[in-house]
Amino acid sequence: MQWYQRFVVDTGRTAALWVLIGFLVTFVVTRAVTRRIRARREQAEQEGAAGDGVLRDVHIGGVHVHHQVWGILLVLGAGLLEFRFRPGSPGVELLAVAFGAGAALALDEFALWVHLDDVYWGQDGRKSIDAVLVAGAIGAALLAQATPIGPDDRSAVGLGIYVGGVLVHLLTAGVCILKGKISTGLIGVVVPIVATVGAIRLAKPTSVWARRRYSAPRLARARARYGEGYRRRHDALRDLVGGRPDPADAP
Repeated sequence: MQWYQRFVVDTGRTAALWVLIGFLVTFVVTRAVTRRIRARREQAEQEGAAGDGVLRDVHIGGVHVHHQVWGILLVLGAGLLEFRFRPGSPGVELLAVAFGAGAALALDEFALWVHLDDVYWGQDGRKSIDAVLVAGAIGAALLAQATPIGPDDRSAVGLGIYVGGVLVHLLTAGVCILKGKISTGLIGVVVPIVATVGAIRLAKPTSVWARRRYSAPRLARARARYGEGYRRRHDALRDLVGGRPDPADAP
């Protein structure tokens, strides 16, 4: 395991790696379980059966307890234990996995945070997939990203380059957000080239940037760029990852 020691432990990436592993594995398992529960429910409705089985929604006192509850508790517990005890290996890896798993459970129902309603399998439920994809991309970027300046470079020039780079990154990420590209802006905070490309390209037609800065011809180009074809491709990716929304809720 020399590669693990050299490329993960010695570079300080241990926690980031295990958070990402816990996040991805938990999301995949959670979506597989929820899709199976949904399929069994639909089959039971067609056959007029009860639809009970090993895999089913959790109810306590007649209340459906969503899995985001367990996720929030896991995140809080893992963070509390890390802050209090600062464990070494393997404790830090276990807490990192717990934190990643909790984050996946919570973000898998991100749309429920926003709408305060059970829209998991609705059209609005696709926002949860967006949140998971963004979180996964940021986690991968944090794992792979190396500091542009060596940790021992404490010179005035090195510090100036570092601060200037951070300001440019944040500026381009902010432009992306103003252009309506929330995911691109968030990922661009840790992957500068993503924010740079997003800041240069056309804004979404409904964004603050487009409404205040675009002329009629440029706004028409933006609408064509982010038209029905773009939405179909975006929805196809989200449906592939998380499953299709209920037909009754389709636009």
